[in-house]
Amino acid sequence: MENPQTIAELGELGLLERLFRYCPGDVVGDDGAVVALPPGRHLVVTTDVLVEGVHFSDRTTTPADVGWRAVAANLSDLAAMGATPAGITVGLSLPGHTPTDWVESLYQGMADCLRRWGGVVLGGDLCRADAVSVAITALGSVDPRRALYRSRARPGQAIVVTGHHGLSRAGLELLLHPERETGVAQADRDRWIAAHQRPRPRLDAIAALWEVLGTEAEAGAMAAMDSSDGLANAVLHLCQASGVGAVLQAVDLPVDLALVDWVGRSQALDWCLYGGEDFELVLCLPRPQALALQAALGDGCAIVGETTAATGVELWPSDGGARGVLSFSQGFQHFD
Repeated sequence: MENPQTIAELGELGLLERLFRYCPGDVVGDDGAVVALPPGRHLVVTTDVLVEGVHFSDRTTTPADVGWRAVAANLSDLAAMGATPAGITVGLSLPGHTPTDWVESLYQGMADCLRRWGGVVLGGDLCRADAVSVAITALGSVDPRRALYRSRARPGQAIVVTGHHGLSRAGLELLLHPERETGVAQADRDRWIAAHQRPRPRLDAIAALWEVLGTEAEAGAMAAMDSSDGLANAVLHLCQASGVGAVLQAVDLPVDLALVDWVGRSQALDWCLYGGEDFELVLCLPRPQALALQAALGDGCAIVGETTAATGVELWPSDGGARGVLSFSQGFQHFD
């Protein structure tokens, strides 16, 4: 078998020529992209960096999966702000020995995610480096009356969580330790691995929110954040930013029952709270709006607790035992 062509052999111009295929022809080729905003909407910008060996490896993700996840992470942040995607720029650092096919597969994964959820590749930059890193900047737009922030929760609001949590962590476990698959149904295995490799940015949940609230509704006293660094982390950040506390009910947390059957209730609950990379949404809403959203999303939405005037976040167990206190220490921290 012949050795695959590397980007050093192809050269920068040759690589750019191939990557331009993934960009609209009318927005690339200049020093920057000119993007029009819809009338009456504000720009939302978010950036995320993925580094080989920290955020991804060939043990758990194909290059196409890396591309999908890199885009999904940014679109998830746009969803948490209530924004609609417009496009992304890509900052790509690569060793010279990187196979050309790897880079093209990366961009194909990006294109697949954008095709599903919205936006286009607007351009970017390439540079040589010792390790692969993918820096995505996503651009979106939002009606300023409907922009969602972390700092607008109020005491007495319902805490709403989309999707099940802990699935990405379960998928990662199976990818790293395939010998642990014993007893896991094929459908559950596929679902958990897909949650890790191809997460869904919950732009659909934001669309459902405004659909149930009506055309004249505004964000007002609503808060939101994505749960990419863990459900507990998201609740703690929302409370910290808003100056409120929270009580979570363990029985209401979005734990997958199949996951409980596999690893037990305690481990499944830990992965639900601290596993991370689920890319779901956590929202603080007045209870009537929370109930309406829950009805619209069905099983893909749960009310897990309530904000309080007190500080701190407590977890109330279902068996009436001692209450726990959530902390940042177990969640993902970039510089631990």
